[in-house]
Amino acid sequence: MEGLSVLDMIQTGWIATYPLILFSVVTMSIILERAWSLRNMVSSTLRLAESIRPPLEAGDFTAALQSSQAQASTPAGRIFADVLARHKSDSMEYLSDLTEDKRFEELEALKGPLWVLGTVSSSAPFIGLFGTVIGIVKAFHNMALMGSGGFSVVAAGISEALIATALGLGVAILAVIFYNYFQTRIERIEAALTIASNRVLDAIHQGRQAHGAR
Repeated sequence: MEGLSVLDMIQTGWIATYPLILFSVVTMSIILERAWSLRNMVSSTLRLAESIRPPLEAGDFTAALQSSQAQASTPAGRIFADVLARHKSDSMEYLSDLTEDKRFEELEALKGPLWVLGTVSSSAPFIGLFGTVIGIVKAFHNMALMGSGGFSVVAAGISEALIATALGLGVAILAVIFYNYFQTRIERIEAALTIASNRVLDAIHQGRQAHGAR
């Protein structure tokens, strides 16, 4: 056991630990990317809807469209811009269906690579267990080759094997925590988009009525 380090154990169990290290890098990259992409989205969605409601209710569709296009980098901006661009030629029923379709597309895009986090959270423990089993088999095989010696002969080998399980569990725990976190955040964004879209559609309807349109 003398001189045994975590790096040595990782290198010894490379068949499982190297894939798990790759999983951890991918997991952290996705976590950072999604955290940046989803930041402040609920507040910005509701804020945009509230900012374009007054001009819509007053019948100033051009100003509302320009405000939405200025926020084209956000899901709400793209949805409202697409809907307002067609407000003259289509019925309220069609605009409502169009809003729902666009909202579904944006939510699917927001989920992005979250399926990778789900895959890592379910597969990483098994990869770690696989590495542990291989390591223990090798340790007992070495003991059989060396003859007597007892547990001290295989203690280092078992320690090397268990590092794969520990690493697999660590990666899986990180992935499942943030997978659930991002799923919850996307549900909140979906609720905000639904509320904001309904307010915008209602404002469009009021603006049409104010100008004698349907």
